[in-house]
Amino acid sequence: MNALTKEDQRPIPASAIAAVKPAATVPSARRRPRFLSLGVLTRYLSPVLLIVVWQVACSTGLLSTRLMASPVQIIAEAWSLTLDGTLPSNLGVSLGRAGAGLAIAILAGVSLALIAGLSRIGEDVIDAPLQIMRTLPALALVPLFILWFGIGEAPKIIMVALGSTFPIYLNLHKGIRSIDPKLLEMACTLGLTRVQTIREVILPGALPDFLVGLRFAVGISWLMLVVAEQVNADSGIGHMMIDAEDFMRTDIILVGLLVYGLLGLVSDQIVRQLESALLSWRPSNRPSRSR
Repeated sequence: MNALTKEDQRPIPASAIAAVKPAATVPSARRRPRFLSLGVLTRYLSPVLLIVVWQVACSTGLLSTRLMASPVQIIAEAWSLTLDGTLPSNLGVSLGRAGAGLAIAILAGVSLALIAGLSRIGEDVIDAPLQIMRTLPALALVPLFILWFGIGEAPKIIMVALGSTFPIYLNLHKGIRSIDPKLLEMACTLGLTRVQTIREVILPGALPDFLVGLRFAVGISWLMLVVAEQVNADSGIGHMMIDAEDFMRTDIILVGLLVYGLLGLVSDQIVRQLESALLSWRPSNRPSRSR
């Protein structure tokens, strides 16, 4: 083996090391922040332009503010309703109704889907009535609900629950029926009991379909709440909008619609975050690496 000379033992200059440093090790702080990318900005460009055109049309008189309040009037009215406590109190009532109805829907939808999905007899008994009921218009059931449950909170919560049950049932039932038979054979080979097979194989396999149904159910719960709160209600966002209709207050009506829209957006984002957390093993839910 050849001995190292004094020339070879000299330290390598730092400039030489920087010259051969790969491009990937360049500090990421110099990169452009992702939230400033053009794609994110253009996503909200059209709604902003629409609001600007709306405000200009109201300010110039092209659009009557009696028929359609301007964005500035809506914001001012929303602030006023917030300060006097009207909006927070009605919002709390609406959130309570939607939450209670959705909780009942999840319990009922999951139970019915498990019975119908895991048993042929259960499917014969449960599926046909549910398919009939889900085609009935919700407004047609309001008179019956008032006769059966009165004009209190019960008919409103039940309407929300009824409308939200079907997407959970349909998607979870489809997920259970779509489980790969090879997985069931493997569970049988491993000696898993019926309960263990449901807990370890069927429910995790049907989880993506359940979450899809949950997203639909959350959206439908707000739609059903709008209907429920406009019939014999003395509180809630829908009641606030009905009162505003009597006085031709389009600004308050639009505040209510804005609140419903924001609630739908926020609740959908919550379900999507839940989906990302529970299905983190899927490639589509993994965080993309920065290039």
